[in-house]
Amino acid sequence: MAIKVAFIGAGSVSFCPSTIRDVYLSDALNDTGVELVLMDISADYLPQNVKYAQCIAEKFKRPVQVKGTTDLDEALRDADYVITAIEVNRYLYWSQDFHIPRQYGFMQVYGENGGPGGLFHTLRNMGPMLHIVRRMESLCPDATLLNFTNPESKLCQAISMLTKVKTFGLCHGVGMGLNQIASFLEMPAEKLSTAACGMNHFTWFQTIHDKETGEDLYPLLCKKERQADPLGKWDEIALSRMCLRVFGLWPSPGTNHIGEYVRWAQEFLASSALQYYYDPLEGHPWETGKIPRFIYSMDAQHTDVPLFPKKGPQGAAAVPEHEGVSATENIRPSGELAVPIIEALACNVAQELAAVVVPNHGMIPGLDDDTVVEVPAFGDANGVQLKQMEPLGEAITAMLRLQGSIQKLLVEAFVEKSRMKLLQALLLDPTVDSYRNAVALINEMCELQKDVLPPLKW
Repeated sequence: MAIKVAFIGAGSVSFCPSTIRDVYLSDALNDTGVELVLMDISADYLPQNVKYAQCIAEKFKRPVQVKGTTDLDEALRDADYVITAIEVNRYLYWSQDFHIPRQYGFMQVYGENGGPGGLFHTLRNMGPMLHIVRRMESLCPDATLLNFTNPESKLCQAISMLTKVKTFGLCHGVGMGLNQIASFLEMPAEKLSTAACGMNHFTWFQTIHDKETGEDLYPLLCKKERQADPLGKWDEIALSRMCLRVFGLWPSPGTNHIGEYVRWAQEFLASSALQYYYDPLEGHPWETGKIPRFIYSMDAQHTDVPLFPKKGPQGAAAVPEHEGVSATENIRPSGELAVPIIEALACNVAQELAAVVVPNHGMIPGLDDDTVVEVPAFGDANGVQLKQMEPLGEAITAMLRLQGSIQKLLVEAFVEKSRMKLLQALLLDPTVDSYRNAVALINEMCELQKDVLPPLKW
């Protein structure tokens, strides 16, 4: 019987096309048989991705078993694996998450997964994600959920606390850190053996070894980091370099994510003033409907752009095009872990998994067993086995422990519909330094995002 894979949020122009390619590149899955169902509540981009899947399947001479639907229950019914990548009006709400906390003096970085903005992002996505998972409990209770939706750790915390669905959060952030380390060492990343753990977008490399010789490369990394130009790739890794010097371990994935979890990150992200830039004299984006240009970092999107760009959508706020139905040459695996996990569990293909987001279960000493963390793992037909890690040191463990408490309080705020529990979580955040402004921020955001937030009350 074919393995049924349901992709929820299949209008995604990032994770959906890459997953489609990974599915049809997999000999193991296609030899077993795979049925791919693409589901999205909006039909806008769904036909494009269904057509793309058909094209990729035909290119690799795979049996074409792909369909699109806007019916969640149809997609989930009897599914073996469910992949989620959902977001509603992403950049408009992110601009609120970023700007409004800063108006209250909370100088967070980025505001996607951590910081005050990350708390509201979590609460917006928690309801839709839990709805999907509860329908899974009815329609495919034995299915495995593979989640790409952010904020990864916080949403997986809610799923683990409130449901019984087997869930793995997945992210390529550790791979980004690996490439940064390889750049300093001037070695190919594939020649390095590493292990990293922590929380999603706040992971720390415990070990870095040469695969061939077994040599510990951390001393060389520390030496090369000191030799490197201090301004090199500033926006991406300046904060990581300071963390290496202070705490002794390299964090990932980069400044604008790591910086969401520490108070002192602001001075290490030059693009902070550019993120979601707009002129308030022209009105706030959430009033005008004009979504501001999203700047990930100055390294990724520099300021040397034409004064009068070609007509058409600009920046990451626009819907980017995937490789297209006709551009099917040179297709390679994406590096994402959803399909490798399916291959491991369903086809007994042994897989080293650099990072999965799961409850700790003692894998990282010093953190509660039920706190959702990110750890390396190994997968095969026997399941996904988490790797036991060494203690991270008191300073790093303390930062992670604090974020674990914030995660759990957010789940309680959602369940109890409590602004007071949200306030408790907010006051724990390292960037928050005013009780009065924290209360005012909650009231403003709950009013501004009332159509997408749960109905929280004092």
